[in-house]
Amino acid sequence: MRYNPKRHRLPPFAASGILLVDKPAEWTSFDVVNCVRNRFNIPKVGHCGTLDPMATGLLVLVLGKFTSQSAKLTGDNKTYQATLKLGITTDSQDITGTVLSENAWSTVTEDSVRKAVMAKLGKSKQLPPMVSAVKKDGQRLYELARKGIEIEREPRDIEIFKIDISRIELPEVDFTAECSKGTYIRTLCADIGAELGCGGTLAALRRIRCGRFDIADALSMDTLKTMEQEELTDYVIDFLRKLTVL
Repeated sequence: MRYNPKRHRLPPFAASGILLVDKPAEWTSFDVVNCVRNRFNIPKVGHCGTLDPMATGLLVLVLGKFTSQSAKLTGDNKTYQATLKLGITTDSQDITGTVLSENAWSTVTEDSVRKAVMAKLGKSKQLPPMVSAVKKDGQRLYELARKGIEIEREPRDIEIFKIDISRIELPEVDFTAECSKGTYIRTLCADIGAELGCGGTLAALRRIRCGRFDIADALSMDTLKTMEQEELTDYVIDFLRKLTVL
């Protein structure tokens, strides 16, 4: 059913601003937007950077007049915590996809892993995955992928500003990466696995920072489900005050 703010039990949400949400796994970014819009009767809600359903973490929502800032905020650098699983490749480049191959990783060493990961620092070209929201001739790539159609894509300029490896327990590798807009961490994992000769896929992903916004300031969906409209209004107004001070 189409959202109609006039039929809501609450008056239209009056405040404009930014709402940071800690997206849970299995939720789409649209699920979060839709839930917030309908629960609090907010006519205009947008998000600044999609997270895949399997991913968790920081989703920046813009409310009311701040939806005009969506494109600008979407362009901010992002920081992710990720787990790479070696020895497996999937059609989506993450663990939720259909397995394409399983390969031995016994010859891979910690040293070779560190070299392959750290080689990704800096500017490079990255080929967007077919299972992505990138548009080609007006269609989302994932819409074509669902039909079993794969098309030629243009590599895009990306930059990895920083990578820290926190755990190597083969075949898994945990790392944190700060990167530019449009970087696909699952493609990064697939490329690292390919360079190591055994393949690799993204096993877990959590976004912890978007520009100046940090996951520490985000509200969980469980918290949002218990808040009243006035409480959210106070949160949005207080958060804007903090931003002007920073």
